Amino acid sequence: MGKQDALQNCQIRPIVNALLRYVSRFPPDVAHVDRIIPLTLAVALFMENMDATVIATSLPAIAADIGTTPVALKLAFTAYFVALAIFIPVSAWMADKFGAKNVFRAAIAVFILGSIACAFAGSLHEFVLARFVKGMGGAMMSPLARLILLRTTDRTRLVDAMAWLTIPALIAPTMGPPVGGFLTTYLSWHWIFLINVPIGLIGLVLITIFLPRIDPGPQRPMDFIGFTLLGFAFSGIVFGLSLVSMPVLPMWLAAVSTGVGIFAGIVYIAYSRHAAHPLLDLNILREPTFRGTVTGTTIFLIGVGAIPFLLPLMLQLGFGFSPFESGMVTFVGAFGALIMKFFAGRLYMTIGFRSALMWAAVLTSITMVIKGSFQPGTPVVLMMAVILIAGIFRSTYFTGQNALTFSEIDDDDTGPATAIHAVVRPIATALGVALAGGILEGSAQLRGGEIELADFQIAFYIIAAVSLLAAVPFLLMSRTAGSAISGYRSRAERAQALADAEGAGHEANAPRL
Repeated sequence: MGKQDALQNCQIRPIVNALLRYVSRFPPDVAHVDRIIPLTLAVALFMENMDATVIATSLPAIAADIGTTPVALKLAFTAYFVALAIFIPVSAWMADKFGAKNVFRAAIAVFILGSIACAFAGSLHEFVLARFVKGMGGAMMSPLARLILLRTTDRTRLVDAMAWLTIPALIAPTMGPPVGGFLTTYLSWHWIFLINVPIGLIGLVLITIFLPRIDPGPQRPMDFIGFTLLGFAFSGIVFGLSLVSMPVLPMWLAAVSTGVGIFAGIVYIAYSRHAAHPLLDLNILREPTFRGTVTGTTIFLIGVGAIPFLLPLMLQLGFGFSPFESGMVTFVGAFGALIMKFFAGRLYMTIGFRSALMWAAVLTSITMVIKGSFQPGTPVVLMMAVILIAGIFRSTYFTGQNALTFSEIDDDDTGPATAIHAVVRPIATALGVALAGGILEGSAQLRGGEIELADFQIAFYIIAAVSLLAAVPFLLMSRTAGSAISGYRSRAERAQALADAEGAGHEANAPRL
């Protein structure tokens, strides 16, 4: 659909014309709709990914201002991830029911309102609730951006369009820590949330202007029972485990919350076996490669997901760094992840997904142990080098698991597989943050004092051990798993191919009688 079709219902013609005149100054390939649509969608992904990284450097300042402890703010982390896990599975249904363009705009609006609520929160409860609201908006943005791109882009140009969509989202994590640290140190922590307002408003204008009307897909029945059960399961388990070590709340509250979550999860498993259209179809876990990759990724994320929470806190509370100094040290991890994107494909082709992911988990765990051994006197350059290398290993894992997860899945099962894969990341990350926060608070309580550097070291060592266990599912996996995608061939296959090539060469060179 052309620009004029996309503009036919727009009521802000002067602004539209001005923007089109500006866009026309770029080379034709940039001004093409195949660039405009993904870049328009990327505004939301940029905002979401940047927001996920700016908050980590600001936790001590936020805690001091709203009258709580930095570790207690793990509830704000987990609230956001729980909201993602609950609402991601219903994003496609919402898009088909109310229109993808309308829901995408509404998601950005909810994200903006949640950001404003975070900035004006005056207590831990208000801040946690505001983060949950932001998670509701964020849950719709990423999946709908990809859905809209699929429905508006010709298949022959999809790879190029996806690249334009993901580039801003890859850049955002490198900017988040230093930007968040700078705003917190030299202005106020409130600005790390308020900067989402202009970015989000720009996104709303661009979506209104450039996104065409998107025809809904086939309407599927909504599994409201499954949605309710999973909501209780995710929130009950994660919040219950987060409350275990908080001294200001009674232990029975954590036990009840966790128990309700576990019970709801068990009921959902039984219910999903007989539901016609379950929200999460667990039958897809019968596929060995999918099951092994999801299991390994869940374990890996419980460890790795705690790093953005632990590392900035250790640098600030344990080393005395300012938020800006902390952000300038930690941002190199995202830069390392970005670098690895250019070399990952060749690595998987050379050694296969199984070996690459197994060793990525092992080496990432080793870097966690090294991070836990940091001391106030450790040279900053050395710390940044370790964080950079850790980002490379982490990116090796995540890039590979994204492809391996779906490598053996039939086309008819991609929908259920995508839903499960999308939910695993926020829930596992939330559990990782809850685990790390619980270790910090539990270690401090056992010593009878405030949280110290030794508590952070213990937390790093434990989550490193958890991440190391992620190698086990891949150790049990076939060496050639996902080879149809990676192009990897075993030693026997390479030898056979070489023999076949030599045989064909001899036959071609044989004298003809």
